[in-house]
Amino acid sequence: MIVTAVGIALGLGLVGLAAAQEDEGPMSDLRFVVVRDYNGKPVRNAAVVLHPVSRKGKQAKGGLELKTDNDGRTNIDGIPYGPLRVQVLAPGFQTFGADYEINKPEMEIPVRLKRPGTQYSSYGNSGDTKKADDKSPEQKPQ
Repeated sequence: MIVTAVGIALGLGLVGLAAAQEDEGPMSDLRFVVVRDYNGKPVRNAAVVLHPVSRKGKQAKGGLELKTDNDGRTNIDGIPYGPLRVQVLAPGFQTFGADYEINKPEMEIPVRLKRPGTQYSSYGNSGDTKKADDKSPEQKPQ
């Protein structure tokens, strides 16, 4: 009797889960390929972070993180149609970020990671560096 009750409860739970997925609308299977911008080689163990975005462009709380394999690939199935923010992070590369409209049953999203760029300071030079044509007081003609 208890086994029958557990079986019915599990069956109803699975039916409820299937109905919930139908109410959410169409789903997409996403594939990501992460490569180096300068040579096209795969980036392994990169973090691919997915954030749902509202129609007004506001990022929802939470998110999901995937890791790339040795071929720079990762995937996830069952992502609902709509806007999705994708961030890709890997040591030694600039962080990548872009919004995508998920609107097909299957989508492949290629990501090309760039090397870190030159950093600029709003403070200017610290005063410790000299130009090549600057001479110390001893070297200046009098």
